Amino acid sequence: MVKGKGKLAVCSGQFAAIVLKVCPLPTENCQLNCILVVNMNTNIVVAIDGYSSCGKSTLAKALAKKLHFIYVDSGAMYRAVALYFLRHNVDVNDHAQVIEALKNIHLNFHSRDYQTHITLNDEEVSAEIRRMPVSDKVSTISAIRDVRVEMVKQQQRMGRSKNIVMDGRDIGTVVFPHAQVKFFMTADPKVRAERRYKELLPTNPNITLEEVFENLAHRDYQDTTRKESPLRRAEDAIILDNTDLTPDEQLQFALDRVEPLLLG
Repeated sequence: MVKGKGKLAVCSGQFAAIVLKVCPLPTENCQLNCILVVNMNTNIVVAIDGYSSCGKSTLAKALAKKLHFIYVDSGAMYRAVALYFLRHNVDVNDHAQVIEALKNIHLNFHSRDYQTHITLNDEEVSAEIRRMPVSDKVSTISAIRDVRVEMVKQQQRMGRSKNIVMDGRDIGTVVFPHAQVKFFMTADPKVRAERRYKELLPTNPNITLEEVFENLAHRDYQDTTRKESPLRRAEDAIILDNTDLTPDEQLQFALDRVEPLLLG
């Protein structure tokens, strides 16, 4: 319930209020969705899956910020594992080496300036994991069963204690098959390559659009054909094709489908 100009009443007991915005002139019939009430007996999970460079992270971050949820970047977790494997020359075909390496990998997320950052054994690696050497290896490493099992354990642990938005390749099918809201994102391959190229260029000035396009095509093939948790759309996932959408438009698309659940 909202009472008085710009005032919010805090729900107690089994409910908690998530503030999206403070209405300047709140009324009983306010349509601004000033407060969303979530039953705390069930944590809300929004799962976002899709192809590389479809804007999954962009949407997940914006949605989490808008809803005051925790953003979990599952792709960054696999990239951090790939970075560790590259640094330590882990032979992905040697089961014993893989298991030993996973024991020494400790990942954490933290927020700074409204951005989510990942640390690998307490080292900030958010920028390094986005470079091409990691991009070239991440699909291969993320296809390893032992790697996926370990990452899924960590992801599910997060979802048991928090309201989260998580993006990846198998969030709605494997990690959280019972997530309350699932999106499957796609876009024209050329548009995806152009977006990724623009993202990489500042830190990889010698990269070419052709290299990026080939990398995405290779990753699509690996992601959709791998034995362990291949990329596929969950039957109940909402398709979001953002080829011609701006970030604000895709955010509104998602909010229109998440907010009714939270208000219900």
